[in-house]
Amino acid sequence: MPVDFDEYTESEEYDHWLRPGSNAHTILSFLAEYPDQGFTPTEIQAEVDIPMGSIGPTLQRLEERDLVRHKDTYWAIAEDDRITGFESTINSVRAVSEHDDEWGDIDWDTEAADKSEIESWRESQTDE
Repeated sequence: MPVDFDEYTESEEYDHWLRPGSNAHTILSFLAEYPDQGFTPTEIQAEVDIPMGSIGPTLQRLEERDLVRHKDTYWAIAEDDRITGFESTINSVRAVSEHDDEWGDIDWDTEAADKSEIESWRESQTDE
């Protein structure tokens, strides 16, 4: 996609590159689940829905931005404050998605306390 070269900045490209659903985001999300473990590209590909030919180049771009680290053929998420924040976000999103349905079937209009009940309770607390 062409860009206005005078207005283009690397941070804009970076934001687009790491958007949710991108190969980089998918790989980084997977590695964030296992921050103390290293995986080969083949092992990463087996866990994510990305063609094998895209795994290596994506890992290289992540390494250039210091978001992953590797030794020999093993790759792991970087040890960095930015990554800690990313891991926290991924874990929060996962927790919400796993538990969100528990609240989906509740009829909140029926379950919510009546305003008069709340007022009665407040008055009883001030009387004591």
